[in-house]
Amino acid sequence: MLVSDHSRAAGSLAPALRLPAWLRRIDAWLARPLSPQQIVLRLSIYLLVAANAPLWLQLARIGGAPSLYMRSALALAVLLVCGLVAILAFTAWTRGMRLVWWLVAAVAALAQYYMLSYSVVMDPGMAANVLQTDAREVADLLGPRLVLAVLAVLALPTWWLLRVRIPAMGALRQLGRNLALLALALGIATATVALSSRELAPLMRNHPQLRYLMNPLASLYSTAVAAARPAFARSQALVPVSGGAALGASHAPGARPQLFVLVVGETARADHFALNGYGRDTTPLLAGQPGVLSWRNVRSCGTSTLASLPCMFSPLGKEKFESRASEYENLLDVVQATGMAVLWLDNQSGCKGVCERVPHAQASEGLTPAQRQQLCDASGECRDVALLASLDERLAALPAAQREQGVLLVLHQMGSHGPAYYKRSAPEDKRFTPECRTEVLADCAHGELVNAYDNTIAATDAFLSRTIDWLRERAGDYDTGLLYVGDHGESLGEYGLFLHGMPYGVAPDAQKHVPMVAWLGGALQQRQGLSADCLARGLDAPLTHDNLYHTMLGVLDVRSPSYVPALDALAGCRRVA
Repeated sequence: MLVSDHSRAAGSLAPALRLPAWLRRIDAWLARPLSPQQIVLRLSIYLLVAANAPLWLQLARIGGAPSLYMRSALALAVLLVCGLVAILAFTAWTRGMRLVWWLVAAVAALAQYYMLSYSVVMDPGMAANVLQTDAREVADLLGPRLVLAVLAVLALPTWWLLRVRIPAMGALRQLGRNLALLALALGIATATVALSSRELAPLMRNHPQLRYLMNPLASLYSTAVAAARPAFARSQALVPVSGGAALGASHAPGARPQLFVLVVGETARADHFALNGYGRDTTPLLAGQPGVLSWRNVRSCGTSTLASLPCMFSPLGKEKFESRASEYENLLDVVQATGMAVLWLDNQSGCKGVCERVPHAQASEGLTPAQRQQLCDASGECRDVALLASLDERLAALPAAQREQGVLLVLHQMGSHGPAYYKRSAPEDKRFTPECRTEVLADCAHGELVNAYDNTIAATDAFLSRTIDWLRERAGDYDTGLLYVGDHGESLGEYGLFLHGMPYGVAPDAQKHVPMVAWLGGALQQRQGLSADCLARGLDAPLTHDNLYHTMLGVLDVRSPSYVPALDALAGCRRVA
């Protein structure tokens, strides 16, 4: 354990451990007394060298004339050290700071590993994803390579921070030195920006991802922003949008209630669905279901679940949602306000606030021991079919008065969540082999990686087909339908990128092009006055997550002041009464 008392490290470890002579010399050098300000400066320079390979590799890929490239690299190095020194100047005290410094080095080591392994950047969106990741998702990212990569960065500063002696110093003197260190760091940074703005300005404007590769500055900044956002959000009043919501004419007395399933997909790429023209048969079961529709040109609101999920259920649309000053009610609030029953079932790490005001449950809740053994692994992660395992009982448990008005079930998939794609498909769904069987995706041949991912799409195909079969069996009591929409896409090694979560403006299309599939029962189509031929002709129309809110209100026949017919993907094919 790291010590915080300056006198603890005064002795030598060498006699007790009987170290070789060369290690004793290193140990004695590391144990030399240093002021906290000197420690902060040396640690910053060490992390610049040992934990910023992603930044230097990205600069090398960008290239350019050597004179510009080296000037830019030198300027970024100076800015990175100055920024880290400025932050750590607040920790430059003689007591109690060793653990803080060690944690900064640990954050840098972990961030470098994930940036190198998956080509992610540590922006606030990625930091928010990390903060909201559950234990099962973390387990997928762990492995011996991570331990070795972190130790390679962390071993030396750990030894040093355990051994270095920090002489006692008065509080006022420490404060003065800290302020001087802060002023020096800010002054050098200001001068660097002034002298290098001609090279840095266009570089940072054209390659904004560079700012999130400056390690650990980006991780510390992004984590602070992501952690602060919920505190400010909670202080805001919820803006209602459910006022005036009511059921439309198709819900007249005597009409059968609707039973509609909205499936929120996870990490699914539209271009890997055979329904959309993909060269491999990843969706044979959906293709065999009469009446299935697949839109081929749909773009997501974000490149992560945290960004997309609240946005796609919002009435605001992407642009207004991202610039909003307050939180708003969403689609589920509006549907529930009409008197319909709403239930959110989750097989993921939560609904990101979307389902807070409606009944919700985890797929694993209520499973029998036999079902758990069959559908879930030792970590508690369940395959998506667990969402269907007790669906009849969940449906029957909804209040009868609300069921009579209609039911909206939202199923949130585990889907194709990486990097452990091989865990997301059952043996019977593994149509493509050999598949990548590791979480270190760069270690797999590209074909094996694609096989593992395509098997997750085949698993989603089987899950959606079973859900449609379940709805057909209830067509005697309800008018039934299903809509499936992916939350974001995934990179599979294209341009050296893996997984998702890149800033939207620079993210490749693979992380934004999502599938959208519908099955509308015959009774529901008749009730809505929908033309099947018209629907089939519109499958290449450009759509986004902005359309989901209004399309769902339209298909459920919910009248609301927030409904915009022009954004309803089905409105143009609906018979006008």
